[in-house]
Amino acid sequence: MKTHYESDAPAYLRLYRRLRDDIVGGIYPYGSRLPSKRTVAEEAGLSVMTVEHAYALLCDEGYAEARERSGFFVLFRPSDGFAGAAAPRTARPSVPPRREARDRTLFPFSSLAKAMRRVLADCGEGILERSPNEGMPELREALARYLARSRGIRAATEQIVVGSGSEYLYRLLIDLLGRDRSYAFESPSYKKIEQVYRASGVRSEPLPLGPDGIETSALWRSSADVLHISPYRSFPSGVTASASKRHEYLRWAAGGDRFLIEDDFESEFSVSRKPEETLFALTDAENVLYLNTFSQTISPALRMGYLVLPRHLLPAFRERVGFYSCTVPTFEQLLIASLIESGEFERHINRVRRARRAENR
Repeated sequence: MKTHYESDAPAYLRLYRRLRDDIVGGIYPYGSRLPSKRTVAEEAGLSVMTVEHAYALLCDEGYAEARERSGFFVLFRPSDGFAGAAAPRTARPSVPPRREARDRTLFPFSSLAKAMRRVLADCGEGILERSPNEGMPELREALARYLARSRGIRAATEQIVVGSGSEYLYRLLIDLLGRDRSYAFESPSYKKIEQVYRASGVRSEPLPLGPDGIETSALWRSSADVLHISPYRSFPSGVTASASKRHEYLRWAAGGDRFLIEDDFESEFSVSRKPEETLFALTDAENVLYLNTFSQTISPALRMGYLVLPRHLLPAFRERVGFYSCTVPTFEQLLIASLIESGEFERHINRVRRARRAENR
């Protein structure tokens, strides 16, 4: 099997990945000077131009910066990036409504148009083929790799299911887990969460939020056996669950036949530190179902999201809801897969995070 360094990617991209991993792994700590372009070129047997492209990409993604007549210096810190150590947080200011109009956090249209043309050229009439019910394998494979490196989630491709946005996926989860269960959710929360549960006719219960997550007394008094949470940043309150609260959620879920629905809203755009590890990654109990969409990172117009299911629920999924056709067009799935595999998706995320950090200085 080829590693991500030995892949068919261009030489500059392979070099970039190696240097990025060395930076993240602490071989080049924050503030240290990277080797000169000529030194790297000689050691790696590459042209200086190739090294220059790799260094430019490191700078573009916020791992390093170029200083005139001094070289390249590391900007990355372990407390500033993806999927890092948890730290207690207090409530954040209210966040703006889930947007309807485009803003700068959405994917640049020119880059999106270029990627669309690339998919059309590469896939041709393949975009007219019917998607498998769980989603296109190209997208699910790309998501599996992305989640492993950015969110600490190790999941097989078969555990990932693609669907048309959060509301559709909420309904799918209800059909999967069962309508005889009682569902609890944060209060306040994204209004469509409550609307979907009520429209589905299941028992549901709002649980009040405190400064670091659902209030402990309300959580343990609840009669629910499914808890729907947005631990990174709950909408509209902006509350982020502390590390202690996240482990409390896991302890709650361990008490019987209970499940957590982890609605990972806007976690990619963390400003000051890596998003805390997902609940899915924190437990081996296989009682967390992870959900995310591309409405914040690319565009709400795409109406695309995905689930990551515990492996032991796959037979139930196939039996109860696996017959539903995928609700996302094949072309759009291949487009997102291309954006992830090319690195454009993560470069965009890093650009937004750098801009937000600059605003908060």
